Amino acid sequence: MTTALIIGDLQRGITGSYPFAGQVVPPITELLPRARAAGVLVVFVHFAFRGNGADLPPGNELYRTFYDAGDAFHEGSAGTEIDLPVADEDVVVLKRRASAFAGTDLDLVLRARGVDTLVIAGVATSAMVAATCYDAADRGYQVTVLRDGCGDADQAMHDFFMDAVFPSRGFEVVPCADWS
Repeated sequence: MTTALIIGDLQRGITGSYPFAGQVVPPITELLPRARAAGVLVVFVHFAFRGNGADLPPGNELYRTFYDAGDAFHEGSAGTEIDLPVADEDVVVLKRRASAFAGTDLDLVLRARGVDTLVIAGVATSAMVAATCYDAADRGYQVTVLRDGCGDADQAMHDFFMDAVFPSRGFEVVPCADWS
């Protein structure tokens, strides 16, 4: 196995509250059986803060907004549960920052499995997806981004990343149906 599919932040508190996030669930749901059948390691990454806010960065208004949203982003709450079917062979990673790598054991899991290529999906394109792509490239992974497997509240921002930023960084951008 050399490829992993990283799916970030498609959790109930996000997909249920942000329409752009819910829109990426169907194409990813259709992709999952094909990826698993091909022997791709599926990794779900979800975002949560500790209930007591111990990991909330002081003075960061964006993260404060997420924390103040309550159960949608509090560890152990229903809002942080993954909103896609998770199989026994999949890996689930809890993160507390934008990148799927920041402060997690994701890199350790990927290297233990001999993964060198990442296919990245999730929300938001301008946050989790971009941060994870950059982090992955810095660590030497080949990166593909699933265009319709990602979403952003700002469609123009999503398109800008998919059409200009990601290709200029050497990341392949393909629709879920065309990825193999």
